[in-house]
Amino acid sequence: MDKLAALRAACTDAIAGNGLTPPARLLASIGSGVEPDFYGAGGVVADLEREVAELLGKPAAVFLPSGTMAQAATLRVHADARGARTVLWHPQCHLLRHEDNAFAHLHRLVGRSVGDAARLLTLDDLRTVAEPFAALLIELPQRDLGGRLPAFDDLAAQVEWARGRGAAVHLDGARLWEASAGHGRAPAEIAALFDTVYVSFYKGVGALPGCCLAGPEDEVAQVREWRKRLGGTLMHLWPGAASARNLLPGALAEMPDRMRHALDIAAAFERVPGVRVVPTTPETPMMHLLLPTTAEAYAQNARRLAETEKLWVAPHVAATELPDVVRVELTVGSATLRHSAEFVADTFANLIG
Repeated sequence: MDKLAALRAACTDAIAGNGLTPPARLLASIGSGVEPDFYGAGGVVADLEREVAELLGKPAAVFLPSGTMAQAATLRVHADARGARTVLWHPQCHLLRHEDNAFAHLHRLVGRSVGDAARLLTLDDLRTVAEPFAALLIELPQRDLGGRLPAFDDLAAQVEWARGRGAAVHLDGARLWEASAGHGRAPAEIAALFDTVYVSFYKGVGALPGCCLAGPEDEVAQVREWRKRLGGTLMHLWPGAASARNLLPGALAEMPDRMRHALDIAAAFERVPGVRVVPTTPETPMMHLLLPTTAEAYAQNARRLAETEKLWVAPHVAATELPDVVRVELTVGSATLRHSAEFVADTFANLIG
């Protein structure tokens, strides 16, 4: 174990997301009396798929081990059905930025970024596209913009435009649960706009790795076949499915509280000089913090906090265009709810001191 991992392991609390998740706690989330699947069929996997399909208002769902596998395969299905290879997405799209171009290497898809990386996609941005395309991918919320959400009417208009061009519309809903809290709408109401929907279970839910892809039965069946081709149909998928099935209801029930706490935290930061919250008023239970410090100073202070207070705040930051301003993502989860908004603001104030 390296020094940073050892320092984290010695901590007893955290303020971001769902906090410290030692292996024993994750394994306990599987529960007892689980009925196993066999190569993805039956058991708790089938139970979870039925429940997620119902939750999202879709005819069917399939469980996969990763979103990287799920989303590219889904877009492949849409592309094959329409005889076009182009997929439209925001410049901050996860498939483009974090998946080593799997969409191109494995599925021969062509990604076309539309709009400005620094703001949400708009209908006017989409109207600049003349070429035929197979699908429009929309991420809700837009994580790399601080969890921003388009207005629901704007979202519906973008979907209608894409459908009018004969394209499918796919939702990158890794944080759909957070988007639901931000919009004040049930997950199914948001999912109803889209042909296919991907949801994650290890992020806001805090379960073992795994995800579901929901949509029409024929398209879900094709994604299930791609799961096997891509090596995702393991002999047993039940641990991740059982963990998700046990933790999802509690996380969903907690999302409105997380949303309210995010708003309180943003308000508490108003008295911390030099800190900027992005967006100023959080739109989901997450935000970005622009902090007047350097990456080195922040990391040093985070390590000191872990050593002296046993409180874990990840020491990693992102650079900005300004040399003495760094960016930190703060996800409001079950661990964050244990701490007052003032405590969260004071903690970050000490990290930049």
